[in-house]
Amino acid sequence: METFTTFIDPDELAKLLDQKYLVIVDCRFDLLNPNWGHVDYLKNHIPNAIYADLDKDLSGKITEATGRHPLPEPDKFIETCSKWGIDEHKQVVVYDTTSGSFASRLWWMLKYFGHQKVAILDGGFSSWQECGFPQESGQVHHQPSKFIGSPDPELMRTTSQMEMIIYKPDYTIIDVRSRERYLGLEEPFDKVAGRIPNAINFFHQNNLDVNGKLLPFEELKEKYNDLLEGKNDTSKVLYCGSGVTSCLNFAVMQHIGIKPVHLYLGSWSEWITNPNHPIISENIS
Repeated sequence: METFTTFIDPDELAKLLDQKYLVIVDCRFDLLNPNWGHVDYLKNHIPNAIYADLDKDLSGKITEATGRHPLPEPDKFIETCSKWGIDEHKQVVVYDTTSGSFASRLWWMLKYFGHQKVAILDGGFSSWQECGFPQESGQVHHQPSKFIGSPDPELMRTTSQMEMIIYKPDYTIIDVRSRERYLGLEEPFDKVAGRIPNAINFFHQNNLDVNGKLLPFEELKEKYNDLLEGKNDTSKVLYCGSGVTSCLNFAVMQHIGIKPVHLYLGSWSEWITNPNHPIISENIS
């Protein structure tokens, strides 16, 4: 039985639809319209797919010291995965509309809790529809199972660690937000614009073609080799606005064999909760 651990294409998933060991999770979401994803899921989705809500299922309580999407408590996430029917025997496939920017958050969380058999649907639901594969509507519930997992702290970096990492030459910090947000020229979600000191920029959408599908393997390797020229031996730390879209870069880097890679889960929205943290911005207005 083939195991998928980074990405899976629609043709490969279609062949697995009848397998009992498969759990498909729809992660469609819109940061500006949080209810949209579930509403759209109810209209149509991949057969037997359950729905994961970024705010309700994949995030925890927001406090003054957290970013916009902190992790849920471990016991809560384990309970959620058990409710979804995920256990160590299951192959999980996650998807969103196209790019995987939201689905990759669940991909990373499952990896963080030790579940390796999880893959992102390349091209998302849009690609599935374009292929003419079956769809269904309505809410899906799975037979509960027992998910066993524990967090792997090596995959994540905290704000207190980042306070030291920004001064360490053996780390490379990668900001995956748009160039405009990286430069501090615009900020649609957070109160402060700018970036973490010493961060370089690789927009998460640059992993994809114009149709939201993953770029060819060799092209991705070339892009990241150019980005990391002279820094291949460093530890890479990814961040975005709130620890969501940076998970896509994490998956891509695992896909092409780059390591070690860590996620700054709190990301920009947590970094700016402390007014004493240094920031860089090109906006002089």
